[in-house]
Amino acid sequence: MKEILPFTFPGLIEQEILDIGTRQISYMRTKEFSDLVLESQYLLNRFLDNDEGKVIIYTASGTAAMESAVCNYVSQFERKLVINGGTFGKRWKEICDYYQFACDVFHVEFGKDIDYNKLENEIKKNKYEVLLCQHHETSSGQLFNMDIISEICRKHTVSLVVDAISSFLADPFSMKKWNIDVAVLSSQKGLNLPPGLSMLFLSAKALRTGFTGRNFYLDITENLSNLKRGQTPYSPATTLFMQLHSRLRKLEKDGVEITLKKVKDNAVYFRKICKEMTWKLSAEIPSSCITGFYVDGGRKISELLVNEGIYVMPSGDEQLLRISHIGLQGKAEIDLLVNEIINLEKNHK
Repeated sequence: MKEILPFTFPGLIEQEILDIGTRQISYMRTKEFSDLVLESQYLLNRFLDNDEGKVIIYTASGTAAMESAVCNYVSQFERKLVINGGTFGKRWKEICDYYQFACDVFHVEFGKDIDYNKLENEIKKNKYEVLLCQHHETSSGQLFNMDIISEICRKHTVSLVVDAISSFLADPFSMKKWNIDVAVLSSQKGLNLPPGLSMLFLSAKALRTGFTGRNFYLDITENLSNLKRGQTPYSPATTLFMQLHSRLRKLEKDGVEITLKKVKDNAVYFRKICKEMTWKLSAEIPSSCITGFYVDGGRKISELLVNEGIYVMPSGDEQLLRISHIGLQGKAEIDLLVNEIINLEKNHK
């Protein structure tokens, strides 16, 4: 079997993290596991600059944390606005629709930046109370400007809910600096862990606002109550919690800046090649997390790459490929990918 080289999420994972997944599973209702969970909460809040807030860790994908934000927190606000710049902006709207929570949509063209003046005018005119957005729209690679968005929300007293699933540990992120009330993460993106955990971050202000409790499993009040003692209401993915804890400790030792620089260096290196190859980028202002680029025969190339053990992310556009820059990736892996794409593109033409 060929060695797999994923340019998808979570990317190549460190062996020491993978080894944790081979251990016998510990019982979770112990002081040892509680201490592990409490330290993980502490470190996560530190890394997102949310020292006065709380974080809930769900055994579920990132969409569950988005759903929890909507059904427990956003549901309290009458006038809601969603920024829809792609698949995951659309997901905010779909979750609101599922719960029959009326919300308006601010559409952003795929791969384009937000017209921030227009956004502010919409918020001012309609007196929105809460704004839901992505920091990085993963489907296009577009990074939105949180400095501007947060200033607009401050100015018009709008609660800010942000999906940071694919921007955390790829681009600088701070809940305190941007006055973010609720943020969501998942394990398989910047944290470079197997999928299966999602995190819901609640600012001190959000905690004071309270929650409606419209979902049994995702109920924030119930989860917060259990987390006081380092536990979850229902059986957690114990091994994933252990892998998360190990990863967070390594981040504490190495520093978040080291990870951010490594991811950015990968992105800059690959985008320089894209320019040389005249592969057009999909995003006007791309995140360091992924690069979306147009290649003749992109969808077919992505299928043929799998035969070589190389996984990239296709999209709804037949020519658009996306590769991530997280995980154990460097210039050698990028060069290998580029050479394969060049050969396949020539064959396709």
